[in-house]
Amino acid sequence: MTDKYHTGTKDEHFNLISVLYHALKCSACCETYIKDAEQAGDRELVQFFQNIKQENQRTAETAKQMLAKRTEQLVAH
Repeated sequence: MTDKYHTGTKDEHFNLISVLYHALKCSACCETYIKDAEQAGDRELVQFFQNIKQENQRTAETAKQMLAKRTEQLVAH
Protein backbone atom coordinates (compact mmCIF):
# COMPACT_ATOMS: atom_id res chain seq x y z
CA MET A 1 0.00 0.00 0.00
CA THR A 2 1.27 3.44 -0.84
CA ASP A 3 1.72 5.66 2.17
CA LYS A 4 -0.97 8.23 1.33
CA TYR A 5 -0.23 10.27 4.43
CA HIS A 6 3.44 10.13 5.25
CA THR A 7 3.43 8.91 8.84
CA GLY A 8 7.11 8.18 9.25
CA THR A 9 6.32 4.58 10.15
CA LYS A 10 5.80 1.40 8.17
CA ASP A 11 2.32 1.04 6.71
CA GLU A 12 1.82 -2.35 8.33
CA HIS A 13 2.53 -0.88 11.78
CA PHE A 14 0.19 2.02 11.12
CA ASN A 15 -2.47 -0.39 9.86
CA LEU A 16 -2.16 -2.60 12.94
CA ILE A 17 -2.47 0.40 15.24
CA SER A 18 -5.46 1.60 13.23
CA VAL A 19 -7.21 -1.78 13.54
CA LEU A 20 -6.53 -1.78 17.29
CA TYR A 21 -7.94 1.73 17.66
CA HIS A 22 -11.06 1.02 15.63
CA ALA A 23 -11.76 -2.28 17.41
CA LEU A 24 -11.54 -0.52 20.79
CA LYS A 25 -13.67 2.38 19.53
CA CYS A 26 -16.33 -0.01 18.21
CA SER A 27 -16.32 -1.94 21.47
CA ALA A 28 -16.85 1.29 23.42
CA CYS A 29 -19.67 2.39 21.07
CA CYS A 30 -21.39 -0.96 21.52
CA GLU A 31 -21.80 -0.16 25.22
CA THR A 32 -24.10 2.70 24.24
CA TYR A 33 -25.94 0.54 21.73
CA ILE A 34 -26.42 -2.20 24.35
CA LYS A 35 -27.89 0.29 26.81
CA ASP A 36 -30.20 1.69 24.14
CA ALA A 37 -31.40 -1.80 23.22
CA GLU A 38 -31.91 -2.66 26.89
CA GLN A 39 -34.00 0.48 27.37
CA ALA A 40 -36.05 -0.47 24.33
CA GLY A 41 -36.52 -3.96 25.74
CA ASP A 42 -35.06 -5.52 22.59
CA ARG A 43 -33.22 -8.61 23.85
CA GLU A 44 -32.25 -9.65 20.31
CA LEU A 45 -30.42 -6.37 19.71
CA VAL A 46 -28.80 -6.53 23.15
CA GLN A 47 -27.37 -9.94 22.27
CA PHE A 48 -26.30 -8.77 18.82
CA PHE A 49 -24.39 -5.76 20.18
CA GLN A 50 -22.87 -7.84 22.97
CA ASN A 51 -21.56 -10.26 20.35
CA ILE A 52 -20.12 -7.41 18.27
CA LYS A 53 -18.48 -5.96 21.39
CA GLN A 54 -16.91 -9.32 22.28
CA GLU A 55 -15.63 -9.84 18.74
CA ASN A 56 -14.03 -6.40 18.75
CA GLN A 57 -12.48 -7.02 22.16
CA ARG A 58 -10.92 -10.24 20.82
CA THR A 59 -9.68 -8.38 17.75
CA ALA A 60 -8.18 -5.65 19.94
CA GLU A 61 -6.43 -8.22 22.14
CA THR A 62 -4.95 -9.95 19.11
CA ALA A 63 -3.81 -6.62 17.67
CA LYS A 64 -2.21 -5.65 21.00
CA GLN A 65 -0.32 -8.94 21.13
CA MET A 66 0.85 -8.55 17.55
CA LEU A 67 1.92 -4.97 18.18
CA ALA A 68 3.83 -5.98 21.32
CA LYS A 69 5.62 -8.74 19.39
CA ARG A 70 6.60 -6.37 16.62
CA THR A 71 7.69 -3.70 19.08
CA GLU A 72 9.98 -6.23 20.78
CA GLN A 73 11.42 -7.16 17.38
CA LEU A 74 12.07 -3.49 16.54
CA VAL A 75 13.84 -2.91 19.84
CA ALA A 76 15.95 -6.06 19.38
CA HIS A 77 17.27 -4.81 16.05
